[in-house]
Amino acid sequence: MEAPAPFPLLPEAVAYLKPADLEAFDKAYRFSARAHEGQFRKCGDPYITHPLAVAEILAGWHLDAQTLIAALLHDVVEDTGVSIDDVAREFGKPVAALVDGVTKLDKIHFESKAEAQAENFRKMLLAMARDVRVILIKLADRLHNMRTLDAMAPEKIHRIAQETLEIYAPIANRVGLNRVYQELEDIAFLHLHPNRYKVIEKAVKSARGNRKEVMDKIRKSIEAKLQDAHIQAQVKGREKHLFSIYRKMQEKHLAFSEVFDIYGFRVQVESSSDCYLTLGALHALFKPIPGKFKDYIAIPKPNGYQSLHTTLFGPFGAPLEVQIRTQEMHRVAETGVASHWLYKTGETSLSDVQKKTHQWMQSLLDIQADSRDSVEFLEHIKVDLFPDEVYVFTPKGRIVALPRGATAVDFAYNVHSDVGDHCVGTKINGEFMPLSTPLKNGDRVEILTSESARPNPAWAHFAITGKARAHIRSALKKTHRHESVSLGEQLLDQAVRALGGEPVNDAQWERFQRDGGRGRDDTLAEIGLGKKLAFVVARQLLAKDSEATPRKAAGPMLIRGAEGVAVRLGKCCRPIPGDPIIGQIKKEQGLIIHTHDCVQVRNYREDPEKWVDVAWSAELDKLFEVGIKVIVVNQRGVLAKVAAAIANEGSDIDNVHMQDEAGAYTSLYFTVSVQNRLHLARLMRALRGLPEVVRLQRQKGREDRGVNVV
Repeated sequence: MEAPAPFPLLPEAVAYLKPADLEAFDKAYRFSARAHEGQFRKCGDPYITHPLAVAEILAGWHLDAQTLIAALLHDVVEDTGVSIDDVAREFGKPVAALVDGVTKLDKIHFESKAEAQAENFRKMLLAMARDVRVILIKLADRLHNMRTLDAMAPEKIHRIAQETLEIYAPIANRVGLNRVYQELEDIAFLHLHPNRYKVIEKAVKSARGNRKEVMDKIRKSIEAKLQDAHIQAQVKGREKHLFSIYRKMQEKHLAFSEVFDIYGFRVQVESSSDCYLTLGALHALFKPIPGKFKDYIAIPKPNGYQSLHTTLFGPFGAPLEVQIRTQEMHRVAETGVASHWLYKTGETSLSDVQKKTHQWMQSLLDIQADSRDSVEFLEHIKVDLFPDEVYVFTPKGRIVALPRGATAVDFAYNVHSDVGDHCVGTKINGEFMPLSTPLKNGDRVEILTSESARPNPAWAHFAITGKARAHIRSALKKTHRHESVSLGEQLLDQAVRALGGEPVNDAQWERFQRDGGRGRDDTLAEIGLGKKLAFVVARQLLAKDSEATPRKAAGPMLIRGAEGVAVRLGKCCRPIPGDPIIGQIKKEQGLIIHTHDCVQVRNYREDPEKWVDVAWSAELDKLFEVGIKVIVVNQRGVLAKVAAAIANEGSDIDNVHMQDEAGAYTSLYFTVSVQNRLHLARLMRALRGLPEVVRLQRQKGREDRGVNVV
């Protein structure tokens, strides 16, 4: 018995699927059509036309039967009463996994649309990391939705177009689907900036007509030159897509008439060696423009793209861009990771594409593991989706591709997360350089490590890759948690002693958990972060009445000054040893130390649950910043005299600002490091002894005044 023909709309699927696959495909079509019966798209078409169109796009890439079946079913779980279990029962677990990876999370409540969107992307990308076919289905789905976007409401059109430009087009580029990438960008551009789109489209058509004769002459001269060199080649015109022209005009502030590489040529040859022979022939025909040659054959892009790019002085003085590649490279350039299914030749090159894509997808799992939530995960991966790269070398000569602007810290985490976590310095081209140094093409980078080193919070300000930023944040969160647990333990011990209890034992913690409390470390971390009150937890642990009040004063918690991020000195008053102090428990921030007279603590001084009794330890671990304002006579050399007096008292100057007062005086604002209040008093006595000093006072806040001169 012959397998039933699915329908005339998918001749590509009929051409390459086996009879059994066609039968399963037809079953899926009928299943989907029944599930979507009575549903219509915004344009008025029956809903089944959408999954059918998605399957048609995928059939054009010769995707396997499971993918085409999943495409037909990709909306049944989201939009009908069908469950994932139903799909698995009818079509098998692999198809169900693909459908589940594409299905949105609309039935789960989220705090905001942004969070819901981020969670949808996270789920989809993690499913993609397990099976790349998920993203191919999603890209085909988005491509058809973009092609039929006109029927949507204006605000929804704008949101979908922006989302496509920010996420889906870069993903298509990242997995090497060049045609999809360009079409998604152009359709999004049309809907976001319709007038600009039409102006550029008209200008391109006009230029195409004006340049046609010139381009024909150049093409014939290239073909003649390659024929003389005995190189078999196809020479075709290449036209930039509209959004790439617009992006170049925006980035380089160019008028349309100044964008010379709108038209170029693509030369397809038989082998890699022919690519280089062609390059030599073209450089003999037209002079190359220095610095405009890129070899993506020796160093492929991360998505597997390979070509030689060269820009030449054309016969009429205008720059002329030429891409040189083999037929196989062209297939990979157009269909990327989908070429694994579409073409079965050239397995070595194609396996490299698969490997690169797999490595990138695995990095998504690393980023997910170190991300706090879906929004943070999306923020990290957006950086990795954009195409500009720099190529640098390890000491052993391995090539590493990183986003433009990446630093040595990004390189370290790219090599391995342990290398990043323990790096202490870098050598770039044999010279010691700061870890924040942006890398350039061709740099040779060596990372210096130490087992005792840990990630520095400052790295988060200059690391740009998703993997590096996620690992840094994760390491800092672990450090913060450890310090929060330590602070929580001190606060709880203080509360227990105030209630007349003994140190809490394991049995009390076990009872606390049986009664619905969290584990010991989790509870202590919540106390340290201000999420729970120490006295409330202490009463529960000691089985005290919730109305009980402290029977005796607990000793103050001692502050050394270097407890870490869980205990911080208030920037509003900048306390130093010797100042009377009070501790404020602030949610998510831990313990903030203020002076007694700080304006920030006036509102909660009468509420004992809002503050903690603290005192300076006799053993201090650091110097403390303090601000002083010095009004001086406005004369030559006065700043140097004041600075010298500060240095003579054993104090470092961290910063200085100045502001001219009316008349003959100038105000100098110093941030200096002192040991304690006595040290500050000695320093101020020394400054008062200078004849140029008119007035002197301590500054409690961090207000910046005047011009930074240091």
